[in-house]
Amino acid sequence: MADSWHGNYDTGSQSDDSHKFERMHIEPIYDAFFCPLTKQVMRNPVTLENGQTFEREAIEKWFRECKQSGRKLVCPLTLQELQSAELKPSIALRNTIEEWNARNESAQLDMARQSMNLSSSESEVLLALKFVQQICQKSRSNKHDARNAGLIPMIVDMLKSSSRKVRCKALETLKTVVEEDSDNKEVLADGDTVRTIVKFLSHEQSKEREEAVSLLYELSKSEALCEKIGSINGAILILVGMTSSKSDNILTVENADKTLENLEKYENNVRQMAENGRLQPLLTQIREGPPETQLSMANFLGELVLDNDVKVLVAKSVGSALINIMRSGNMQSREAALKALNQISSCEASAKVLIEAGILPSLVKDLFTVGTNQLPMRLKEVAATILANVVSSDYDFDSILVGPDQQTLVSEDIVHNLLHLISNTGPAIESKLLQVLVGLTCSPSAVLSVVAAIKSSGAIISLVQFIEAPQKELRVASFKLLQNLSPHVGQELADALRGTVGQLGSLIKVISEDISITEEQAAAIGLVAELPERDLGLARQMLDDGAFKLIHSRVVKIRQGGSKGGRFVTPFLEGLVRVLARVTLVLADEQDAVALCRELNLAALFIELVQANGLENVQMSSAAALENLSQESKNLTRLPELPTPSFCASVFPCFSKQPAINGLCRLHRGTCSLRESFCLLEGHAVEKLVALLDHTNEKVVEAALAALSTLLDDGVDIEQGVMVLCEAEGVKPILDVLLEKRTENLRRRAVWVVERLLRSDEIAYEVSGDPNVSTALVDAFQHGDYRTRQIAEHALKHVDRLPNFSGVFPNAG
Repeated sequence: MADSWHGNYDTGSQSDDSHKFERMHIEPIYDAFFCPLTKQVMRNPVTLENGQTFEREAIEKWFRECKQSGRKLVCPLTLQELQSAELKPSIALRNTIEEWNARNESAQLDMARQSMNLSSSESEVLLALKFVQQICQKSRSNKHDARNAGLIPMIVDMLKSSSRKVRCKALETLKTVVEEDSDNKEVLADGDTVRTIVKFLSHEQSKEREEAVSLLYELSKSEALCEKIGSINGAILILVGMTSSKSDNILTVENADKTLENLEKYENNVRQMAENGRLQPLLTQIREGPPETQLSMANFLGELVLDNDVKVLVAKSVGSALINIMRSGNMQSREAALKALNQISSCEASAKVLIEAGILPSLVKDLFTVGTNQLPMRLKEVAATILANVVSSDYDFDSILVGPDQQTLVSEDIVHNLLHLISNTGPAIESKLLQVLVGLTCSPSAVLSVVAAIKSSGAIISLVQFIEAPQKELRVASFKLLQNLSPHVGQELADALRGTVGQLGSLIKVISEDISITEEQAAAIGLVAELPERDLGLARQMLDDGAFKLIHSRVVKIRQGGSKGGRFVTPFLEGLVRVLARVTLVLADEQDAVALCRELNLAALFIELVQANGLENVQMSSAAALENLSQESKNLTRLPELPTPSFCASVFPCFSKQPAINGLCRLHRGTCSLRESFCLLEGHAVEKLVALLDHTNEKVVEAALAALSTLLDDGVDIEQGVMVLCEAEGVKPILDVLLEKRTENLRRRAVWVVERLLRSDEIAYEVSGDPNVSTALVDAFQHGDYRTRQIAEHALKHVDRLPNFSGVFPNAG
């Protein structure tokens, strides 16, 4: 059977193998069917004036060659000169050939049909498929014959073959059979055939993938089949993946892309594409589709989960369109637009795109409008959420007009309206509106205007009351807002929290909950940390309520690794340490604070915390606390009790001799300990503070230098303090701080410390040979503030850069 069409059947191809050619035909073939020039069966036979018949295309080519070479026009078969180049169609012969072809092809199709089964050999099936493909390429009627012969289901069965070659050839043949033939496509799509083709897309063999996607592309040209292809689970996902494939060849990628373009005709397919990362069709429908399609696609966009990078692209593509729908659409359309905008506004970069597209005036109008066209409260909540998302971006909001009277978001009446809404709506929208104020107060350019509006409305007390709200989201938003307000209205907040209502206790309760650290706890401790540090009343209440003990226990547990909380651990610990350090500010006024520091051994804890590398704020707060504790050391050290001098010693001091007392602190000249008198020397803290002097954060350096300066303060043995710093190898780092001139505060502090160090003749002698130090002191003397210039003058005198007139004018003040 295979021998019956062995070789190339195409009657238009060149072949010299006449034996094979003869075997390809079922009916006898006549010599008159052949063109004398091409030696192939003619398709369009024409006759010359001498009666010879040729293929039209071949004889026309012969005539052109004769003319181009200047030869006479002759018959190529008889070489007889022709008087005319006229060609007469040989209609009867053409019809005979066509009838012969039809009978022959029908018979051969039947032979192919008999060979096309899974029990046939691979070579037989491949030849049968090749024949069907070639015969269908010749004419549309042949495709109809193939369909009528029932060949399409048989070719589909070949997709189950164990031979990869057969499967590939079957896919290739099916594409030819259905190409530009809607009836054949309909037959092919019957049953699960399309699902089978889709399965080939996930095959590792690139050839099968290539043929399958090429066939799917052809099928997708039929609108009726687009819906079916999209309905097959995983089809669109795989196609979308192929469009970005780097392993498939370019043609395969292009066919996958063009298939998806055809599938875009159905909305459900567009949704699937969007779910799988191909958003452009959905965005195009939102921009250009009819209103009902815009509504459907906007609704779907609002349900998608998008990466931040994608949100930016979406905002750029359809942000303006969605804003227009929000402004002018009916309520249903406005709701869809709001939900979509809510989805894409939750990233800073996309929020900025929406701001530039003009979203703010529309949002403000939707929030504040009352009457027939007002939004229902559930949609006002969405609008408030979008506004909260938008204002959390770093933008200059006092430059964007949002109202008819040139108002901006930070204008007093706009802020008053927000506060009014907060007071007259439910918890869900209240929390979102509080978040709007949080975002505005995070902006350095907007915070003062917002603070002024809040103060003028008398809303501080109302905002403080949200601390005890039952809804967690509402509490967190209020904590954050009050934290932002505290630097500007700190005393009012402290006074409100110290009231009898108990909000301070509520804050401490949240902070002390022994759970995995939450955003709420981090926000609560952040608020307490921003309250005025030297408010004695606040410190007193926290001491009475045991707040510092609770905070201490949380710090210790975190340091021991007993608390979890992911990204909130660090801000929570920073706030805890900052609040705990507050107790060291009231040591001189509150004996209970001294007792608490001794009981909890806070000095030891802060020494441990200054070594917390990577936690700059913790190190800074701990160093500041050690400064405060160390300043009290001279008041807390226990001075030795000296025996009463004898009568002779009191009359003649030369006969008196102070007894030697061992174990005294060389710095404070008394009995010291870290726990009882907070002595840095006894706590071995000096080296640890010196290590912070080369920190990259200037504020950490400043705090460490301030703590070290207590070793040279009035009331201690300065000479011994200098020795302590020398032994800790702290002199050079201190001089380096002076030379670096990183900030004015650091220079001021460094000049003070260096002047104290230069009171040591040995250090003054060594430093006098360093021109860099002298230059830095001269610079401070010339450009510092009044107090710094005075201290720098004394320092320059120590290194003989300025004359000392005290010996010349002994009575000078």
